[in-house]
Amino acid sequence: MKIVVLDGFTLNPGDLSWQGISKYGDLIVHERTPYNTKDIVKAIGDAEVVYTNKTPLPSEVLKNTSSVKFIGVLATGYNVVDVDVAKEMGIIVTNVPSYSTQSVAQFTMALLLEMCHNVGDHSYAVHNGDWVNAIDFCFWNSPLIELAGKTMGIIGFGSIGQSVAKVAQVFGLNILVHTRTKKPEFETETCRFVELDELFTNSDVISLHCPLFESTQGIINTKNIAKMKDGVKIINTARGGLIVEKDLANALNSGKVSGAAVDVVSAEPMKANNPLLNAKNCIITPHIAWAPKEARTRLLNTTIDNLEAYLEGNPINVVNN
Repeated sequence: MKIVVLDGFTLNPGDLSWQGISKYGDLIVHERTPYNTKDIVKAIGDAEVVYTNKTPLPSEVLKNTSSVKFIGVLATGYNVVDVDVAKEMGIIVTNVPSYSTQSVAQFTMALLLEMCHNVGDHSYAVHNGDWVNAIDFCFWNSPLIELAGKTMGIIGFGSIGQSVAKVAQVFGLNILVHTRTKKPEFETETCRFVELDELFTNSDVISLHCPLFESTQGIINTKNIAKMKDGVKIINTARGGLIVEKDLANALNSGKVSGAAVDVVSAEPMKANNPLLNAKNCIITPHIAWAPKEARTRLLNTTIDNLEAYLEGNPINVVNN
């Protein structure tokens, strides 16, 4: 059996092993594949099993690679694959759910804490000689913020949103949640499910953990920002398309939003003309919340489990049933 990985570098830049997959067939790992039909079809060749992280597999690719029987998405989101066409062609498509829950929750809080304390900037100032030359025993270059007693609004309450809520409550934050499906078992004195407008109105910080659907596209926009508290902070570790980036940049530059931290943007890799690049008080990281080795190891292990289950005739984590 021929197995092809189209973009293996992101998942495994060299610190993991492909052996769990290669034992099942003749494995070819492409570190990257250009995002065009000709190169993708060529990379797939006559493989039966294809793995992709972000390399697109639209209908024109699938219809030109008739050997493919199984597609493993090396991520939770699977919008890079035309799953309807795959189903029509009898191709099984699987994903890897929940592998990064703890990593993304941890990263979300890291972004929030950085906005509250500007640890990196203060460390830079010290190394630049500012403390050595200070006349006082300490200094701070920006306001320092205590989280206890403040309110975090969480939009989306899957496994990551739930984990963020748990950690945030340890810091003393009150939680407001907006989600399609309420989960009464999570409601406490410090965690309530509310409508979106109430969340916007009452949150000191808003963290996005929802999927990118038509209903959530551009949910952070000028109209909704106007409903928020002056000085609100916004975190996005979900999908870049949840934010109208020009609107957020304007709100940051005006001071309506006092800080933002995003790990995702609308087009990745980021474009040089993205308005957030020049916005005030905006932390931008290169889509790495999911990427600790521990999380990538879980992803790869589940990928192997998915392949084993397919070969045994009982596929799991199928997204196009």
